[in-house]
Amino acid sequence: MAHAQYDNWAVGFKLGEPTGVNIRKYFNNIHAIDVTIGTYGGILGNDRKYRGDNGIYKNTGISLQVHYLWHTPLFNSEAVHVYYGLGGQLNNRRSYPNRLNGQYEKNLTLGGSVLGGFEYYIPDNRISVFLEGGTYVELLRKPFFFSPNISAGLRFNL
Repeated sequence: MAHAQYDNWAVGFKLGEPTGVNIRKYFNNIHAIDVTIGTYGGILGNDRKYRGDNGIYKNTGISLQVHYLWHTPLFNSEAVHVYYGLGGQLNNRRSYPNRLNGQYEKNLTLGGSVLGGFEYYIPDNRISVFLEGGTYVELLRKPFFFSPNISAGLRFNL
């Protein structure tokens, strides 16, 4: 039964950067696609400076994050898995560049991200809890704007 839980869908919620609804599709015992739809920029601070014209992002925005993951049991345990992967992130936030003197512009930003984490599958249950971290590197709008991605949450494995 333990292996069967990795050939399905999982739906959950994560709190952190980003915060939102999390959907995961397991393809086999080593691959998965992970999608999070939610908000970005609220937990780690919504006033974030960026390079360029020394402006700031000042609000929490909407985010879509997609990762391709590899996962494996930790120390041959079926209850604890480690996973890692890479993907992309699309955000919509307000930017306050210095050239606009306090006015804002809405920015659609795109960047790459890496992710790694631990997931604990509660025995005899369909619920798992996870802790993950990584980084987001913006490519469009403000190249090389770095931001940590740190989240924790739970998933219901269908």
